Amino acid sequence: MEQQERQIGILNQMLLEEMPEYRAQARRFPPDGAGQRRLLRSLMNVRPPMPLGREFLALQDGLLSAEREEKGVVDGAALPSVPAHPQIAVWKGDITRLRADAIVNAANSALLGCFHPCHGCIDNAIHSAAGLQLRDECSRLMRAQGCPEPTGRAKLTKGYNLPARYVLHTVGPTIRGRVTRRDREELASCYRACLELAAEHGLESVAFCCISTGEFHFPSQQAAEVAVKTAVDFLRRETSIKKVIFNVFKELDEALYRRLLGTGGTTEAGA
Repeated sequence: MEQQERQIGILNQMLLEEMPEYRAQARRFPPDGAGQRRLLRSLMNVRPPMPLGREFLALQDGLLSAEREEKGVVDGAALPSVPAHPQIAVWKGDITRLRADAIVNAANSALLGCFHPCHGCIDNAIHSAAGLQLRDECSRLMRAQGCPEPTGRAKLTKGYNLPARYVLHTVGPTIRGRVTRRDREELASCYRACLELAAEHGLESVAFCCISTGEFHFPSQQAAEVAVKTAVDFLRRETSIKKVIFNVFKELDEALYRRLLGTGGTTEAGA
């Protein structure tokens, strides 16, 4: 623990040297270990994409890998499948603990992660656990693309300090009022694009978060219906993917997915 606190202190100092405009705000954080760790996450969240030094990366990766082991890694391959669908599992927990070929990030159209310090969204959680290299790689992809990421597509990056080998980034639809047929089609496209991209790279396991149901306000029931139908339909194909994991964070969502999958996953999401 003392070693980690020293690492955190050095990393905070290095980031504040890069971003001196945050020094005054940094003084408001408690000097204890938890306060300084929260400061580090906050500084990492607001740091724009720019070159990363070797010393910083060595310290950051050492800290994040130690924290990863402390949280405990969950082996996606060992998760039990639901009885009606031997290629599908449901797991409630922190997706940044999950070892799979790829986990899915519900991103925004900038695809650079969440810049709100310590925000509770999955985008923030994944970038914070992966390390700043993830934002850097996303920035290179977006510069090459030259425009915001459209809804319903997918990008693949490395997982860096995550247990997952890769991260699939997708932008889901934002709901403003009643859910439309187009909203459902765009959400289905998110799931399908992630699965197709994973299969193109020969990946065997993909763990999905509940795309669009948080900050983008897609109702959980309808979103789960779309997710289950799209995954079940895709797995009927010849594909490298052997396991799809639906990762949820709430007991209500876990019960919802298990109920849908227990009926055979035949809900008509486009109806």
